[in-house]
Amino acid sequence: QVQLVESGGGLVQAGGSLRLSCVCSGRVFRLYTMGWFRQAPGKEREFVAAITASGGGTLYADSVKGRFSISRDNAKTTVSLGMNSLKPEDTAVYYCAADRVLSRLSKNPHEYDDWGQGTQVTVSS
Repeated sequence: QVQLVESGGGLVQAGGSLRLSCVCSGRVFRLYTMGWFRQAPGKEREFVAAITASGGGTLYADSVKGRFSISRDNAKTTVSLGMNSLKPEDTAVYYCAADRVLSRLSKNPHEYDDWGQGTQVTVSS
């Protein structure tokens, strides 16, 4: 069983920055594509960013491209999301997720197998 625990959320003013982290308990973390998703009140969960097992491939939602950066440290079984130039519309609960299918890089939340509990990000205007 893979357990994912996010941290780093909080309240920030528009234009500010936050860095989210997600620690994975599984020993095969290095084999998983990892993704970040978010869900705002009354909205569906949406893709934010993903990174391949090796870290060599990344994928971003158009809405965050150029502002957010996903990275991972396989030795520390951690995936991070750096968020800059935050906007009020970035306000949501952010979730990390693991895809056990080797080498896939997907925006589809249904293709992710394991999820964290989420961390709240609130951006004030």
